[in-house]
This record gives sequence, structure tokens and C-alpha cells, in this order.
Amino acid sequence: MIQGQNFPQVTVILRGYNYESVRSVVSAMVGTKLRSVEITMNSKDAIETIKKIANEFKDEILVGAGTVLTYDQAMECIQAGVQFILSPVVLSKDILDLCKEHQVISVPGAFSPSEIWKSFVDGADIVKVFPAARLDKKYFQDIQAPLGKLPLMIVGGINGDNVQEYFDAGVSYAGIGSGIFNKQDIVNCDERALKKSIEEFETKVKWG
Repeated sequence: MIQGQNFPQVTVILRGYNYESVRSVVSAMVGTKLRSVEITMNSKDAIETIKKIANEFKDEILVGAGTVLTYDQAMECIQAGVQFILSPVVLSKDILDLCKEHQVISVPGAFSPSEIWKSFVDGADIVKVFPAARLDKKYFQDIQAPLGKLPLMIVGGINGDNVQEYFDAGVSYAGIGSGIFNKQDIVNCDERALKKSIEEFETKVKWG
């Protein structure tokens, strides 16, 4: 099992794309520093896409499900072969326990210090702070002053121009959707352009 502390530094978030587009992005990611992809549940045929991508790429890229809100969705994603689950909201302890039972990394969402702390007490591996760009980077320093170093992921409004500021402030992980690729390149399955975007993004991050 990949423990939370060994989770890839940056996760690519793909929301609303079909299987062909998702596959083109994941294929372009192979061999790069982008080693984790989140396929959101509010995408068309999300479960089928997750199954196919996990079957083909799970040995090279961590494949996860995003926008997971319920226990039934979490179970469906686990059965589809995900290696991690993310949510924009606090997840129940039942869902976190389900993830542990199946050796799936759990990344519930939170915004306040109380939500963040409770998620860790309930067994979360990583906590996703969302929407992160609404918060000054100092927020993350302030949270960890009393609570200690925490495995936090920033999501929402994060891109190559601001992500390093948050890493410098003590954030461990980032989830980035539109902040890496040109949307049309994804829609067109333009793998050459996608690879170029990855190369450009990689130069903006101090990789741990």
C-alpha cells in the first residue's frame, strides 16, 4: 500500500472529460513527475473510465476518484480499482474506515482547522483544503503552528504560478485541474501538446 506520506506531490484533476481524453492525459503523464490522476465522479461514465484507466496504468500512475460524497459512491470506486479517494467535503468515519479496510488512501475535504483535525482523528490519510486559493498561504502555517506538521493537500484555484508558494508555506500536496493543461488539448487528445504543458509545469515546482 502507498502510505499517505509517500503520495505524489501533485495530482492531476480531470473533471468532465470522456475516456479518450482522460487516457490521453494519463498516457502523457507516464514517466513524468506527475504520477497521480483524479477522475471525478461528476464526469460522464466516470466509473467505466476509472476501471479502464486503472487496468491500464495503475502500475505507473496512481488512479483515484474525486468528488466522492457517499458511502455507496466510495464502495463503487473501490470496486472499480481506485487507489485513492478524494472529496470536496468532510467524509464520514464509515467511509474512512472503508478506505482503510481496502487499503485505499482517503483524502476528505475540509476548510476550517476543526474540520481538518476531526478528519485526521477519524482516520484520514491526507486532508484536502478546498477551495485553497480563497486562503492566504499563511493560513497553512498558522494551522500547523499549534497542530504540528500535517499532510495537507491544496485544491481549488491552484496552478503553476502559485503552487510553490503553498509548498513553501508547509503544504505537502496539491491537486490541480485547469492549472496545468489547455482544455482544448485535452478535448483534442493532443498528447504532444499535453506533454509540453507537463514539461513547462515541472519547471515551476521544487520537487520533494
